[in-house]
Amino acid sequence: MKPHGPIPPGFAADAEGMLLVGGMRADALAEAAGDTPLFVYDSAMLGARVAEWRAAMPAGVQLHYAMKANPYTPLLIHMARQVDGLDVASGGELKAALASGMAAEHISFAGPGKRDRELEAAIRAGVTLNLESAGEATRALAIAARTGITPRLAVRVNPDFDLKGSGMKMGGGAKPFGVDAADVPALVRRLLGLGADWRGFHIFAGSQALDAAAIAETQAQTVALAARLANQIGATPPLVNLGGGMGVPYFPGDRAVDVAAVGRALGETLATRDAVLGGSRFAMELGRWLVAEAGVYLTRIVDRKVSHGETFLVTDGGLHHQLAASGNFGTVIRRNYPIAVANRFGAGPAETVSVVGCLCTPLDRLGDQVGLPRADVGDLVVLFQAGAYGASASPAAFLGQGPAREMLV
Repeated sequence: MKPHGPIPPGFAADAEGMLLVGGMRADALAEAAGDTPLFVYDSAMLGARVAEWRAAMPAGVQLHYAMKANPYTPLLIHMARQVDGLDVASGGELKAALASGMAAEHISFAGPGKRDRELEAAIRAGVTLNLESAGEATRALAIAARTGITPRLAVRVNPDFDLKGSGMKMGGGAKPFGVDAADVPALVRRLLGLGADWRGFHIFAGSQALDAAAIAETQAQTVALAARLANQIGATPPLVNLGGGMGVPYFPGDRAVDVAAVGRALGETLATRDAVLGGSRFAMELGRWLVAEAGVYLTRIVDRKVSHGETFLVTDGGLHHQLAASGNFGTVIRRNYPIAVANRFGAGPAETVSVVGCLCTPLDRLGDQVGLPRADVGDLVVLFQAGAYGASASPAAFLGQGPAREMLV
């Protein structure tokens, strides 16, 4: 038997042992949706997450939602009402962010490979472009000159450090993201000299880190780097986006980030920052940490079989909706996400099974030899930590299976 990751706090069952999501039974949600597989996002849990962050962080630090984590329209609109800004990474996300009700001046656009039409759309909308290279800056300035619009431009900095223990390193060394720190001062002076509205720095060193001390150290390094660059430029950045980095516990042994410790350390860092940053605003850009735990993925067992002594629960879902849970989205060694039988939630394991999806590939495995209560055809399997990088980060068109349903409750 292989263990699974910790089920997030806040979930419970009714008297009949049925999982409740947003106070509603999982089977009732599946019926209301019309079918499974189904992603369900709990709006109350989303709000509680934002409140937890605000209570922990220093006053005045802004919270931005990185919508790449989950762009589902009702969820995005809900988040836009609770955060201070949205961060997008494509022209499609830009359209969705503008339609969410978030003001353009509170939207930033990062990511390498922005096409000219995307740059122009952002400039015309009044969105801040986080420039990833000197070449992108040249293209943006040319578009601004042609349209007669003063562009809002920030510079994404590739720092000389990364976030220790992060699952995905975004800074340090040769990277496709951002402008190398040594090249930033000259680029910003060029932007200022050409009359651009310079909006500051975007410095993102890594993501999916659970170590509060490592996150705090990286934030301190980030603030110090911003100060050094500002002094070299001779100008105060209006905004320093510190990136995010806070992860969630997916796997056995993972523990949640101590958010209060991160907030205390950031308060100390900002209280002692260089005078050149005295007039700067600061923001954290979070995606996964805000939305992952609020989401579940419900998939129904359509077959139960035994092969060479191993029991398989075959579901109507799979990696085409939950690529990460299958172990095919950035993990080197496959480990089990938090998983349960929704209609026997809270019951102890009665057998060892492998939960597999409906695709014709051995990669389509949602639970590998995991201990679960006895489950049969028609029962609902639930995967947790499904609110981030689920539906939109998975190959929904693979084998023609189609997308999962989604709902916000």
